Amino acid sequence: MLIHPQFDPIAFSVGPLSVRWYGLMYLIAFTLFIVLGRLHARRRPELGWNAQMLDDVLLYGVLGVIIGGRLGEVLFFQPGYYIEHPAQILAIWKGGMSFHGGFLGVLAAMWLYGRRHGKGFWQVTDFIAPLVPTGLAAGRMGNFINGELWGRAVDTELPWAMVFPWVDALPRHPSQLYQVLGEGILLFIILWTYSASPRPLRAVSAMFLIGYGSLRFGAEFFRTPDPGIFGTLAFGLSTAQWLCVPMVIIGAVVLRQSKRGT
Repeated sequence: MLIHPQFDPIAFSVGPLSVRWYGLMYLIAFTLFIVLGRLHARRRPELGWNAQMLDDVLLYGVLGVIIGGRLGEVLFFQPGYYIEHPAQILAIWKGGMSFHGGFLGVLAAMWLYGRRHGKGFWQVTDFIAPLVPTGLAAGRMGNFINGELWGRAVDTELPWAMVFPWVDALPRHPSQLYQVLGEGILLFIILWTYSASPRPLRAVSAMFLIGYGSLRFGAEFFRTPDPGIFGTLAFGLSTAQWLCVPMVIIGAVVLRQSKRGT
């Protein structure tokens, strides 16, 4: 059995400036996006992307993920807390970013980027989809370092079960690390490989929807569910799991249509 290291939330300080781990993970995520984006543009030059376009789309994406992610957390998962503590809505350095809210924010940002730069929505999302999972992995590492979003208690012996002392003394799944491996590394390998060759328009985006929705749905069985505005829903599934269901369904429909050319 392991015990969470209880990291100091501040990674390092330079004079009066303190850099938090959570913010550092975002910086790593954005850096990986640019590095991988340039590699992707070089291996698929026919897609017509360059370094300047990557910088621009990243800016749109950053705004989308921060605004959407925070609003999703506030509206979908912890509205009661933020009604009582409205000043905390802006404290994103403490964590608390909803993937599904951030996802909707990014979709809106990509639509706006495409509209202003003469690219179709699916052209944009197909290109960026393989670049997203490493950022998700960095975000989940931030969750682990912050000691938030801990896993469910383990009823059997599990060598890597972890105690989060500020929660209780029960051994729990380190579900944040499961998500690093699943939604981060595994999903990246799938999408990076799939997008290496020409695919029908929308196919890569569809694979992202199916892959993320499925992996997140499974990971939720090991994670203590977020309270959500509805708590635990039908069939004992969490709010996040029910939000993943339409992702997978839409992804499957879009993938089928893309292969049919409709």
